[in-house]
Amino acid sequence: MRNTVCLPALATALAALVLVSAQTAGAVQTVGASPPTLADCGPGELCLWQGPDFAGERETYELSGTAVESCVALPEGGSAQALANRTGRPVTTYQSAECEETGEFATYPGTGTWAPRSPYRVRAFKIWER
Repeated sequence: MRNTVCLPALATALAALVLVSAQTAGAVQTVGASPPTLADCGPGELCLWQGPDFAGERETYELSGTAVESCVALPEGGSAQALANRTGRPVTTYQSAECEETGEFATYPGTGTWAPRSPYRVRAFKIWER
């Protein structure tokens, strides 16, 4: 029973900690602005944002226009720092524009994965069959 009484206080403390962490990490927050929702990246889409925390221009890719298991380079000079994978398939992002594994790379499940800050600039990706 005592744990139930403490939950609202714990939730308030956690919310304050998240806000302080975001401010100290250099995140820009506009009053009244809300974080991206699943509606910002639709079902079946891979969405890539230029800036961290889903900021800047967004590029959207769908299976209908993307070859599965092929390297897809972002437009020349382009990169992404945040992503959402709602393709229903695993997606590997690459630091290299040629999908080379000599640089950084990571695979994200397609079940609705949100990554607000990639550990590297994403320059290419592959959508996998399974």
